[in-house]
Amino acid sequence: MLKKGFWLAYLIAFTACEKTVHLVPDHQSQLLVVDGTIESGMPPQVILTRSFSYFDTITAAQLQQSYVHNARVSISDGNQNYPLTEYNYTLMGQVFWYYAPAQTSYFNGRAGRQYTLHIEVDSQQYTAVTTVPPLAKTLDSLWWKPAPNAKDSESVVLWGRFTDPAGFGNYVRYYTRTNSESFYAGLPSVFDDELTDGTTYNLQIDRGYNRGLQLNIISDNYGVFMHGDTVTVKLSNINKATYDFWRTWDYDYQTNGNPFSSPIKVLGNVSNNALGAFCGYTSQYQTLIIPK
Repeated sequence: MLKKGFWLAYLIAFTACEKTVHLVPDHQSQLLVVDGTIESGMPPQVILTRSFSYFDTITAAQLQQSYVHNARVSISDGNQNYPLTEYNYTLMGQVFWYYAPAQTSYFNGRAGRQYTLHIEVDSQQYTAVTTVPPLAKTLDSLWWKPAPNAKDSESVVLWGRFTDPAGFGNYVRYYTRTNSESFYAGLPSVFDDELTDGTTYNLQIDRGYNRGLQLNIISDNYGVFMHGDTVTVKLSNINKATYDFWRTWDYDYQTNGNPFSSPIKVLGNVSNNALGAFCGYTSQYQTLIIPK
């Protein structure tokens, strides 16, 4: 009994001496965020914003203020330098800003070319290099099957047949469009060819979704389509740097808020400590009408 009383008194004294610790996170300076794309047969587009601190509450007004205006932006193909002009458009009451070539320049991405992005803003210089790879891995056909374990008979899953040429290093990113929706990337959205090199194989294609909306994988019937849908799949060949960017971005997105997940750094390709990436794509499209 005496021993128990001693330990109880010790614990009370120990806890009474606990010190309250207040953690104040360091204020992080805003970094340039680059969202640059160039696709075969399409003009390039570059969106420039400033980063937010981890604990910031983000509002629509703050998003508008995060756009970087009046930057000097250009893209070089090794032979010619193309300046980009700042444009904007309005969608659902929100103004979106981006940089693109002047309409009279007729500057589109070409497969097999390398491109260098140059940005000058606030007396700082940023560069990034990407390639628009040739069309190597292909999507040959699409078909549908009844969704397994579905709660209704209207749900279906999509399958595709892919051909990967011999030789490692064929990376792809995929998107789906359902009816009149926009193209949305899947999750994960990128794949390498470590297991499929030099083969033709079948793979289920999950429906992509809008990452601007909260997704409940169970209640939202994640990955499935419905009878009567017209589905278009976009398969984009990409290089290793673009693959690494989206691979790490997808992982970070999936594990956000999970205290048990391993931390990961999103691997961009822009110099001078900027965030984001300049990515090149060569794409093909396949469409399937799922009967009612």
